[in-house]
Amino acid sequence: MKNKINVSNQGATLDTSRRNFLKLGGIGLAMAGLTLVGCDDDNFEFVDNKVFDLGMGDVGVLNYAYALEQLEADFYTKVVNNFYSGISTAEKELFTDLYHHEVIHRDFFKAAISGATSNVLPTLEFQYPNVNFNDRNSVLATAKALEDTGVAAYNGAGKYITNPDYLVIAGKIVSVEARHASAIRNLINPGTAAFSGDDVINANGLDLAKEPKDVVTAAGGFFKTPFTWKEQGIG
Repeated sequence: MKNKINVSNQGATLDTSRRNFLKLGGIGLAMAGLTLVGCDDDNFEFVDNKVFDLGMGDVGVLNYAYALEQLEADFYTKVVNNFYSGISTAEKELFTDLYHHEVIHRDFFKAAISGATSNVLPTLEFQYPNVNFNDRNSVLATAKALEDTGVAAYNGAGKYITNPDYLVIAGKIVSVEARHASAIRNLINPGTAAFSGDDVINANGLDLAKEPKDVVTAAGGFFKTPFTWKEQGIG
């Protein structure tokens, strides 16, 4: 059964006045009142009643994005709840902005998928065995890895999206994620070209794209809750 849902971000707050280059811009307007076409309920499945499968087609891609946004929101929640030692005021403001952005992204995907089907990816648990949240270098290195991976993940998954409305929203979100990545890279190497380094930009000047399987492999150590995505050969 297919459903139509209306998703609104009314009531969401976001303080980005200090960082114009990190503003969500038109994404808030695009999300407000957005109508999405629901997906078939049977595009989701549980394996052995324990491990959730992301599903097929657009459903799988939306759940994939939701999983990654859950991870980033969880990470930045931990950062802002206990800022690392010696953090500057400017860095506090930046991480607070990133936190708000990722929470908005996470909650948007939850609302969109939940409104379309009862079979939504559950709230995941995460782990950070090699991250010292009280150490600046450790936090920045992790943030860099997450943001770079997030940009590449959206770019790689775009070709699997068939609904043009979903594709437009994904394009808007990945543009914000790319700003996050640039901001973190500039904190690590201020005043350099590292914000658009050759390790994340291809020969055509475009952000790199990675297949879902490669992304899940790279970020898998953070996921405490297992999931599969059979359609993409994951799990």
